[in-house]
Amino acid sequence: MRADLRPYWVKKSYLKFRRGYADYFLRPECVYLGPYHTIMKPWFVHLSGNNIHIGKCFTAIGEPGNHVQVGVWGRELGQGRVVIGDCCLMSPGSRISASDEIVLGDGVMLANGAYVTDSDWHTIYDRMVRNDTPTPVRLGNNVWLGDHSIVLKGVTIGDNSVVAARAVVTHDVPANVVVAGNPAKVVKELDPELGFNTRMDYFSDPAGLEHFFDAVDRDVLAGNSFWRWVWSLVYPGSRVG
Repeated sequence: MRADLRPYWVKKSYLKFRRGYADYFLRPECVYLGPYHTIMKPWFVHLSGNNIHIGKCFTAIGEPGNHVQVGVWGRELGQGRVVIGDCCLMSPGSRISASDEIVLGDGVMLANGAYVTDSDWHTIYDRMVRNDTPTPVRLGNNVWLGDHSIVLKGVTIGDNSVVAARAVVTHDVPANVVVAGNPAKVVKELDPELGFNTRMDYFSDPAGLEHFFDAVDRDVLAGNSFWRWVWSLVYPGSRVG
């Protein structure tokens, strides 16, 4: 990892701009967007549709070729909803697409390219209509969806369970297991007695966490020169060494 050559005040100005962008453009797309969000490159994060509720300490990581997307396309105007609990993570390229209802518990993590949907979006024989029966999706607390895994309609995943990379989940998953494959099957049982260190633990004091990282930035970036940083942007090769 290359050193951050920005002066402290430049980084703080960027973080303030980033938060302001998210509050100005993304917050109005939500029924609720909780405090202490960290939305990296929010111009590559897209929220659309009705009734999107996102809890506190939400983290989303947008990238140019891997946008984060949360969308609700209800059957009628104002219908459908997505509820994302506290301390959840959406990595680059992860997507949530709801027809009726998708609910994520607290501390849920979506790895790169993970996808959650509650609908096939059309029936097999009539490609112009959806199935009449809603098939909501619910993910319990501390669920982890691996790289490019898929959770399909009508699925409930229990607390703490892990979906392996590229697995396709078509049926309910109990709590405290690892599932893998297509269709996904239980390949390992987890022992809840060992305890889990979760994102809820990490964000137990979000204000204190912000203060800690601000102090780290002050210390690490204190000696950075503005013109040295500008030169590194004009001539990236100068960063070597």
